[in-house]
Amino acid sequence: MKQSFRDVLLRGEPVVTTVHSLEQALYQVTVLVDGQECLLTENDGTTFRRRSLSSVREALQVLPLASLTLKQYSAYDEMIGQPAREGHNALEVSLSLDMYPPVTRH
Repeated sequence: MKQSFRDVLLRGEPVVTTVHSLEQALYQVTVLVDGQECLLTENDGTTFRRRSLSSVREALQVLPLASLTLKQYSAYDEMIGQPAREGHNALEVSLSLDMYPPVTRH
């Protein structure tokens, strides 16, 4: 299932959002809508993709986000000849919802 920026905005509810690191510098986003993970698309229906995490975060600032997580699968086990795991080998990191957090001065 897919959801466009417009669809997410029209819902008005904050969505759980995951940024998937696909390659060295390629990111896609999924949003959790009604318990179902949906691929985020541009309003014209093309898959939302960016070449840097900062440009992903900048674009997502218009959406109501409940949380933002970066997810990256590791090919390390495969590269060193380890057998396949039953579970996934993914790194998940929570990201701040604030693109530019306020500066505190001491």
